[in-house]
Amino acid sequence: MATAAIDAARILAGGDLPGLIVVNDAGKPLLVLPGTQVLRLAVPSYCQDDPTLARVIDEAAADVFFRELDGRTVQECLPDEPKEPPVVDGRATALEMAALMARTRSPLVAVTNPDGTLAGVVTMHALLDRILGDGA
Repeated sequence: MATAAIDAARILAGGDLPGLIVVNDAGKPLLVLPGTQVLRLAVPSYCQDDPTLARVIDEAAADVFFRELDGRTVQECLPDEPKEPPVVDGRATALEMAALMARTRSPLVAVTNPDGTLAGVVTMHALLDRILGDGA
C-alpha cells in the first residue's frame, strides 16, 4: 500500500484496467482499488465540489492535475470504509463471480490459490465475454 499513487494510475492506464487488486505483504487480496478512487485523489476537491469550476479551467492547466498524486500513496486512495473484498477461489463459477461483482459493485474479482494468495483477476468485461460468447 506504500506504492506511489501515480504508479497505480500508470498501471491502470497502461493496462486499460478498471481497477487494481490491492494485496497484503503475503500476496493475499485485501480489496479492489477502483480507478475512480485514484481520480478522486488526483482531481482537486474544488472541481469535484463545483463542476462549473472544472469547466472554466483551460485544457493546458487541466492536463497537469495528475500532479496532485505526486508523493501520494495507494493507501491514501483507499476508501474510508472498505467493502467486502471481491475474492473467489479457483473453483468459482461464472455465476458466482457475476453475483459477487454485482453485490460488491466491483468491476474486478480476485481469484486465489489454495493458500489464499492472488492467482489472477477476472474483469467484468472478460466475464461478460465468457457468459455472452460470440453473440455479444
